[in-house]
Amino acid sequence: MFYLIGLGLGDAKDITVKGLEIVKKCDKVFLEGYTSILTVGQEVLETFYGRPLIVADRDLCESNIDDILKEAKVKDIALLVVGDPLGATTHTDMLLRAKEFEVETQIVHNASIMNAVSCCGLQLYNFGETVSIPYWTETWKPNSFFEKILGNYKRNLHTLCLLDIKVKEPTEESITKKVRQYMDPKFMSVKEAARQIIQIIENHSDETDITIDTLAIGLSRVGAPDQKIKAMALKDMQKLELGPPLHSLVIPARNLHPLELDYLAQFR
Repeated sequence: MFYLIGLGLGDAKDITVKGLEIVKKCDKVFLEGYTSILTVGQEVLETFYGRPLIVADRDLCESNIDDILKEAKVKDIALLVVGDPLGATTHTDMLLRAKEFEVETQIVHNASIMNAVSCCGLQLYNFGETVSIPYWTETWKPNSFFEKILGNYKRNLHTLCLLDIKVKEPTEESITKKVRQYMDPKFMSVKEAARQIIQIIENHSDETDITIDTLAIGLSRVGAPDQKIKAMALKDMQKLELGPPLHSLVIPARNLHPLELDYLAQFR
């Protein structure tokens, strides 16, 4: 059996009872470590679960998952995923590949930023399409994500922006080398995301309903004891220090429900 188990958003104790029972009985347990992170490290999880974990990086999850799935035909194998297991397309692909190998699978769901974002007071059914904001480079500055934000805004819908993380990313120089070299891990902040959005606004000032004065909501470490939420104009968000990762950014709808306005007031 191949198990995909969600860990939730906070610390080791956020795993479900069902998930913990499966972890304790499995022959091998992998910890997926590149689509998101918990607020605690591998050692804390191992102590709480009472067993060792094998870190599954991008290469293992995307290129070598077949070996794990084949082993799951005769053993119980679990992959632990921060948030909900199906919050990333990588894990959906794993389930499809497991079906090809005729491997039984089971999903254990948990909280993710996709539903926990409601902690800022915005109503979930008023959210539109979620977008991902990538890190820009000197030569690569995609802005298609902004078109989706603008589309939601025109339809009076909120936008959850998932911010880029870089974990075990190869450097550009090493991609063609036989020995890979990796960049230091980095996690986009709401400040960096706001700056990129403002650059797009300034370059298309005549074409967008979103301005530097548009309301934005920054969230950090959702689900953790030191969770932070701040609401302010985009121009102010680009200067905001919101503490350690992970961060998320929300661009609210043009017109908010009175209850949303009342709840948001505490974060301004």
